[in-house]
Amino acid sequence: MSILVRPAHPHELGRAGELTVEAYDADGYLVEDDPYLDRLRDAAARAAEAEVYVAMLPEAPDHPVGTVTYCVPPSPWTELAREDEGEIRMLGVAPSARRRGVGEALVSACIERSHELGHTAVVLSSLPVQVAAHRVYARLGFRRTPDLDWSPLPDVELIAFRLDL
Repeated sequence: MSILVRPAHPHELGRAGELTVEAYDADGYLVEDDPYLDRLRDAAARAAEAEVYVAMLPEAPDHPVGTVTYCVPPSPWTELAREDEGEIRMLGVAPSARRRGVGEALVSACIERSHELGHTAVVLSSLPVQVAAHRVYARLGFRRTPDLDWSPLPDVELIAFRLDL
């Protein structure tokens, strides 16, 4: 039995948004009144302009425990991707489902989607402290791409990763 990853159904978008917030909050990446909170929670808006995927464990096939947003230009959700690239955003796994391959399954689904679309690469941004995620990316073949590092806010530094396809 394996982890099921598929596009989120409309009735699951609320759960996907809450799951993203739950994951970021559990890791201490959010502060009180964080302006990013509303964007994380609004999976419905992301689904209207990008692709939102959910992951379920075999023992609970109707209960999402992970989510990711996959986007391609000209989606307003892209931050790094060029015309022929896909981008992974807002990956989140419920704390109770971690260390079971959910994050890796979600990233793999995005890689597969990029192959389907004929992209040349998949890119993503991450906080430097998200080292567990960095290990997943490295295991899947992503490499650090410092020339794409950027800062969306003065006190937020993001590091970039790229997988050439």
